[in-house]
Formats: sequence, C-alpha cells, structure tokens
Amino acid sequence: MHLSKKCSVFKVVLSALLIVALLQLIYLSFLSKFHGKQQRYRYSELFGGSASKKNAPPEKNSRKERLRYSLSTGGIFDNSGQYRIYKNLIKSDFTTNQRPGSDPSSNVVALATHTTINNLHHLESLLERWQNPLSVAIFAHGQDVKFATALVYALSFFCPQVQALVDFHLVCLSGEMASFPEQDREHFLGLEDCASVFTRLETHRDKYKNYDISGNISYPNNLLRNVARGGTESAYILVIDIDMMPSAELHQQFWAMIGKRQQASDEVFVLPAFEIRHARKTPATKAELVQLYQVGEVRPFYEELCPRCQAPTNYSQWVNSHVRETGTLEVTYTLTWVDPWEPFYIGPRTVPLYDENFKQYGFNRISQACELHVAGYKFSVLSSAFVVHRGFKIQGEFHARKDEENKRNRVLFRNFKEGLKTKYPSSTRRC
Repeated sequence: MHLSKKCSVFKVVLSALLIVALLQLIYLSFLSKFHGKQQRYRYSELFGGSASKKNAPPEKNSRKERLRYSLSTGGIFDNSGQYRIYKNLIKSDFTTNQRPGSDPSSNVVALATHTTINNLHHLESLLERWQNPLSVAIFAHGQDVKFATALVYALSFFCPQVQALVDFHLVCLSGEMASFPEQDREHFLGLEDCASVFTRLETHRDKYKNYDISGNISYPNNLLRNVARGGTESAYILVIDIDMMPSAELHQQFWAMIGKRQQASDEVFVLPAFEIRHARKTPATKAELVQLYQVGEVRPFYEELCPRCQAPTNYSQWVNSHVRETGTLEVTYTLTWVDPWEPFYIGPRTVPLYDENFKQYGFNRISQACELHVAGYKFSVLSSAFVVHRGFKIQGEFHARKDEENKRNRVLFRNFKEGLKTKYPSSTRRC
C-alpha cells in the first residue's frame, strides 16, 4: 500500500514535469515564430514590399527612397579620378527639413568627421556628446562598401538621434560602386534597435591599424575631410577625427560667444587638443580635464609622437588661464601660426579646403594650417573648449609604412608651400 502511494506521487510529479516541459516548448515555439514574424516585418520596412507600404511610417519610406536615389546616381568622381563619392548618401531630418527663418542657433556650427567602418562605432558617444548637426564621411573598400551602406542605412532607420542629426557620405575607389543593400540581408540579421546596430559595429572595430587598409589602399583623409565639410550648410565647422571628443555644450557656448563678437572672416577658434588613457572617462568640462591633466591621466595630443606639432598651443598658459564664468566661452589669447603647429579649430565655412594630394600619414592637417597662415588668418584660442583623443598615441600602434608615407608627404609639403607663393602673391607670410 505504501509503495503504491509512492508510485502515484511519482506519476503525478512526472506528469507535471512533462506538462511544464510541453508548455515551455510551446512558448519557445511561439517566441521563435513571433521573432521571425517581427524580423520579416523589419525586413519589409527596410527593403519594401506590401507590408512596408501598408504599415511603415511615411518618413521611413522616404528615407529608403532617398537612399535608392542617391545610389542610383552612381556618385561623382573626385578631381583625381581615383575615388567615387556618394555625397549625402543619407540625409538627416535636420538637413532635409531645414527651412528659411528657422532657429539660427541650430545651424551655427556643425561637426564634420571622417572614418572607416571599423571606427564608426565611435559615432554613438560622439553624437551623445555633440547633440547637434554632424556630417560623417566614410571610406570603404571591397566588401566593406556593402557593409558600410547597409550599416549606415540601419543606423538611420533604427536610431532616432542619428535620423535627426547625422548626414552620411560614402567614398570608395572609382572602380567600386555601392548598391541598395536589398540582396545583403545577412548584414541585418539580429538588428532590432539602435543598440543592436552599434553592437554590430563594435564587432567590426579594430579590423586593422590606423591607415593599414588591406590591399595597400591609401586612406584619403583630406578628401574625406572636404566631403564632410561640404556636406553641411553651417556658418562654422569643427573638423575632427571620429575618435576625438569635444568638450560638453560646446555648440551652445560657441553660439553665445559669437553673438557677442564682431565676426571676422579671417579668424579661426582653436580648441586645445589632448589625449586620455583608454580606461578613463572622457572629461566634459575644463575643470575635469585639468584635474586629470595634473595627475598625468590626460596629456597634450601627440606628446609622444610629435610634441612640437601641438606645443605652440601653449598648454601651460591655457591650463592656468582663469575662466571668468562657468559655462561661458571667450577668446583667452591669440597666436600666430608657427611650423609645425597643426591645431584643431572651429572655422568659418569659407576657410581653404584641405589639399587632397595628401593621403595616409603625415602633413595632411599641417598643410591646411600652413595655408591659413599664409592667407592671413589669426588663431584665437578658446578659454574652456577642448578636444580629447580617446587613448594615448604611441609609436607601436602605427602601421609598418608610417615612416615611408611621412617621407613621401614631406616632399609633397615642400611643393605645396611653393605653390602657396603663387596662390597668395601679395602675402608676406611663409611657412
């Protein structure tokens, strides 16, 4: 009798476990079907079809059609004929909806940057800090052309802040063409929201060292800077690399400062440049930066690689200069350019373009700073604004051909300086 009761209890428990297992299978099956249906709906939104026309918001469809149109043009060639440029591959809502008479402060200064797909993950934190119009020029080669097209489309589709503020431009070799990513759906597997797109980009990070692109392809940094600059209509532009971060609230502070000053077309506003240890959080204010600077966690940009390239900024003067009122920006001192200074600055959109003959490593930014000097510009250093590079720049992180490229670009720079004498015959300045 006792044994019979034990058997009955065992059967009841076993039956209950089987029922639970069956319910779990049904639930998992439901989740799988729901996820599959959701993914198919996402695909229909992304690529078209009846579901897209019926359910997708009009702005989603128009974004897709604008991308199709941008790609259908085939882009344009650069002056050398070596690169194909898809300008405004994807436009932001800010650019698309800009109207005469809109708030002038929203378009006073834009940030222009450039990158390959392996560094595009930096866009997330950069946009979070900047929170204003941003123009991104991406260089892609080989299979990365498809990947870049797919991922920027996904960013513009899933990320509201990217939709609102970021314009994307694509540059590839002239023999390559970008296409609508309808046949490349593997790039979209698992993408359901903005976070998942940036997670996908993270898996593609550090694919190669700086400038070390497969197939010995040259990274056209100055072409990309010009493309990004040309993609904005703002009165002033800040050009930085995508792995750099500006100080917080720079846009608002600069707008307030400009409104109080008599504007001059021959003035650029220098942001002292620093680099910070990878493990450290990027400082938002001058007070935070100075604190890290004093304990060696932050140091002048390129301090190990080329201290002379940033020394004219006069870091000790800037660090010790008093900010009269928290949250305000002003010119703290003005400098004359000296060789080999290559400052980061906010400048009017009329400043000379970067010389596109410079590619890869060496002299690409200093050549433009040199031209500003010869053209008569003055360099006004801002009191509390700055830019920070994420990570210390060290010799070992560069690719093997760095010195060879630097040597070649040095020869180019000599020729460039001679050309400035013809371009600015009345200037008494030299560099």
